[in-house]
Amino acid sequence: MDGTKPVMESNAEETQDEGRESKGCFECCIKCLGGVPYASLVATILCLSGVALFCGCGHVALTSTLTMLENHFSRVTSDHATLAAVIQIFLYIIYGIASFVTVYAIILLGEGFYTTSAIKRELQSDFKMTICGRCITAFFMFLTYILALAFLAIFCFTAIPVFLFFNMWNTCAAMRSPDANITSPDSICVDVRQYGIIPLNATPGKACGATLGDICTTSEFYLSYHLYIVALAGAGATVIALIHYLMILAANWAYLKSAAYTHDYQDIKTKDDQDLEAEARSKEGQNSSSYS
Repeated sequence: MDGTKPVMESNAEETQDEGRESKGCFECCIKCLGGVPYASLVATILCLSGVALFCGCGHVALTSTLTMLENHFSRVTSDHATLAAVIQIFLYIIYGIASFVTVYAIILLGEGFYTTSAIKRELQSDFKMTICGRCITAFFMFLTYILALAFLAIFCFTAIPVFLFFNMWNTCAAMRSPDANITSPDSICVDVRQYGIIPLNATPGKACGATLGDICTTSEFYLSYHLYIVALAGAGATVIALIHYLMILAANWAYLKSAAYTHDYQDIKTKDDQDLEAEARSKEGQNSSSYS
């Protein structure tokens, strides 16, 4: 019986140690999860997804559009040389947008982690946010506002090819509709020269009747049309993410400013309390010396 007692005590100690370790791990996980800026994380995921959709689909859509124009609307290379150069510039712009916005979203996510921990430390009086930190948050607010306006313009610009392809899609659908009583299908045409995409003297410049119907069934048209729609959705998602970032940064800036004022008030109050205590002690010392 005496030999089993130390074994039971050691088992109890091991159980307690395991309980402490599990509790410590649980508290550590809760502390880590509490420091995650979930709003910034959601905005980052939405922003990166929107940029990926816009840049990826926009790249493929522009390339397919150029192929479709070369095959059906402008068979002379000199007629669409300017358009090809413009599309190439847009492709480089897409590369730059993808790189910059990806890096900027990661920076904003890091700023969210930093600000979340700073606010908690500020409220616990363990850390004092400097004016430089608040100025950095204000700078990110300004830059995010400018970027949101830029992507809003990109969103509106992306709607233009969607509108053009939508009109062409509806024209082809009306021609194929059994309810459409079209006596002369060759009179129904789509002239891309009127949109300024190619010169007015480009050959052939337009597609009519059965030729137009065949164009609408090509993979270039189908792919470009739907990819432009997805790119438009991606640009819209990016705009929403940037507005979300803007609200987060504004809230963080307000929290930091309020916490800084609270910290300064506590410092002044603590200093006043110390002065009062020192004055009271000096009076007690004078009273005791006078009685002695």
